[in-house]
Amino acid sequence: MRANAAARVMGTAGAIVMTCACLLAAAWCRDAYAAITVTDDTDDTGAAVTLAAPAQRVVSLAPHATELLYAAGGGARLVGAVSYSDYPPQAKTVPRVGSYRALDLERIVALKPDLIVVWPHGNAQQQIDRLRALHIPLFSSEPRRLDDVATSLIRLGRLLGTENTADAAAGAYRHEIAQLRARYAGRPPVSVFYEVWDRPLMTLNDANVIGNVIALCGGRNVFGTLRESVPTVSAEAVLAANPEVIVTAAPGATAPDAPLPALDRWRAWPTLTAAARGNLFAIDGDLLDRPAPRIAQGAALLCRDLETVRARRPAAAPSAR
Repeated sequence: MRANAAARVMGTAGAIVMTCACLLAAAWCRDAYAAITVTDDTDDTGAAVTLAAPAQRVVSLAPHATELLYAAGGGARLVGAVSYSDYPPQAKTVPRVGSYRALDLERIVALKPDLIVVWPHGNAQQQIDRLRALHIPLFSSEPRRLDDVATSLIRLGRLLGTENTADAAAGAYRHEIAQLRARYAGRPPVSVFYEVWDRPLMTLNDANVIGNVIALCGGRNVFGTLRESVPTVSAEAVLAANPEVIVTAAPGATAPDAPLPALDRWRAWPTLTAAARGNLFAIDGDLLDRPAPRIAQGAALLCRDLETVRARRPAAAPSAR
């Protein structure tokens, strides 16, 4: 009888232990897979993006978004990306889902993503709307300021469950930008014309990350106050603004003596200060046009070029107006 009583006690105790273990496990699971909510890069307010658990199958619809995802620790989760998603090198092996302007929606849906990173001003709005109608979580990525790149890394890290990697990448990036700010904050200003395209002649205003880079280096965008984000301007307007330097983005153009076919036509106006002093520069577009961590490298190159412009000023020449 004593043995039976002891067995009953042990059984009851075991049941209690098992019950407690199950409750603890359930609580752990609930906490481990609690809903994740972040705001995306939509304008200045952001839209909420909520996932039931860290994303495991991600599709990137912009080259810069692919770079951000890899830097945030999510490269292994990428199941689809658009063309020109070529950095880091392993991104070239990710299956393609069209170009950023012409998406293969059937292919995207077939990949069964639990998160899609879209580019609001690059992807076609109609296609974004169709993806949203399928109730696939969308994170809009469009950093407009240098500091936004770090913020995007941190937000993507939360959605991926890779916070440690993402936070470290954001910290390293912020350190690079802070060093550039400290070095160039007090430099004499330089008037800059940034040429996006030559036919028609297009530039950028200051409401974008490249405008932020120009300001970081002590530059003054001569068309920075225009209302349009990518305005079309005339050659006559550029001549009237008379910038000290003309900069454009070109594939692989990182060397100081790189050929500049896109800028050669400005040599026809010797009265243009930028042409007269040889201040025509091209920077690798992948380092400057993509709002991802490598833009710190592009910023360093632009800052270097603006230092060259300053060094070429006649001794008595005033700084930019």
